[in-house]
Amino acid sequence: MSRIEVVVLQALRDRNLHRQVFALALPMVLSNITVPLLGLVDAAVIGHLEHAWYLGGVAVGGTMINVTFWLLGFLRMATTGLSAQAYGASDRDAQATVFIQGMALAWLMALVLIICHKPVADLIFHFSAASSEVKTYAEQYFSIRIWGAPAALANFVIMGWLLGTQNAKLPMWLLIVTNIVNIGLDVLFVLGLGWKVQGAAAASVLAEYSGLVLGLWFASRQWRSHALPALRAKLGSARQGIGRLLKLNRDIFLRSLCLQLTFTFMTFQGATLGDNVVAANAVLMSFLMLVSYAMDGFAYAMEAMVGKAIGARNRDELGRSLVGTTFWSLVISLVLTLVFVLFGREIIALISDIPAVQQEAGQYLPWLAAVPLVAMWCFLLDGIFIGATRGREMRNSMFVATCCYFIIWWLLSGFGNHALWGAMLGFMAMRGAGLAVVFAYKWQKNIFLQPASTNK
Repeated sequence: MSRIEVVVLQALRDRNLHRQVFALALPMVLSNITVPLLGLVDAAVIGHLEHAWYLGGVAVGGTMINVTFWLLGFLRMATTGLSAQAYGASDRDAQATVFIQGMALAWLMALVLIICHKPVADLIFHFSAASSEVKTYAEQYFSIRIWGAPAALANFVIMGWLLGTQNAKLPMWLLIVTNIVNIGLDVLFVLGLGWKVQGAAAASVLAEYSGLVLGLWFASRQWRSHALPALRAKLGSARQGIGRLLKLNRDIFLRSLCLQLTFTFMTFQGATLGDNVVAANAVLMSFLMLVSYAMDGFAYAMEAMVGKAIGARNRDELGRSLVGTTFWSLVISLVLTLVFVLFGREIIALISDIPAVQQEAGQYLPWLAAVPLVAMWCFLLDGIFIGATRGREMRNSMFVATCCYFIIWWLLSGFGNHALWGAMLGFMAMRGAGLAVVFAYKWQKNIFLQPASTNK
């Protein structure tokens, strides 16, 4: 038996390792569940108003905000990797510096968003084909929600920092409490006070700031428990190492931009294939989001565990982290695949009772059934490279995967919607394969544990 096989078997038998994986992954999976729940409540509350354009306005304005904030999600990812490495190295100064730098960058970017939101919104709505009523309420929603940017972006940093310091329960409660407050204020402002679209937007803004207050309290508790240096003492030296943070954020942002490009193209290209295809893809994309929520939890665990191991320069701990997280990701992926194969059509029927949509979605179900087993690798490898703060490799592999996505779609374009789903599956496979090749090379050369601060 080879040394690698021995290490794998030892890791799989290590109950403490499995408990550590679930202690980090499970809270993030549970908190992710509240995200679609919030969307459902928003739709239900606004959907009970007298005109459909209220719901359309919230949907369009909400999409604009969500995409904007999602593209800035690098604030969480970079903070997780850097703080996990500082935690693994027992470097208290670095843990404090990462938090301060992240918060400063978040508030700077929020200020830019608030200043520039009006011309950006005007440009987007100029090219939108929505009705004038929907545009009016979408712009109204967007112009209110943007004022929550300082809190929303700061919460990304707080969540990433807490997770990097190996605490997943506090980020879980931060997300759950924020979304519960949002739901309660939604009902109060829209149905109780009759504020309509303004009420839905105001509820989200106030919920984000309530989350910020809670998050800062959580961070202060973690700060004291880790005996980090006084905040005032670190403010003067916060500029030290800021270049590494900016480069990492830049690379993850470009990677996220490519990812958003592929999903946006799939949505718009599917719209050219007919209403039934659009509806079917919407149903199947809800399945894809389920996969994402499940896999994200284990990716977060990988980020925290890998960052800690690299900070400690502990190759054995890194190997154990990879084995434990990969094992449970594979188990979850197999379960999801079986669910889609055995009960996929029944689940489709629960989401839509339109026979044409059910039939259309059923045609593409085999593509979706393959997604969990293919996508798990790109989720896990993303977690590895985020924990290792190797943004350049993530950026480059995403560029290659995005090019492959459009090449596959073009080659299969004669097959209609099958081409889109085939391209999406190929895209996920290439994301995982590209990062796997880079990881295998760096692992074999024994350079993966080296600092990634020289990435350019």
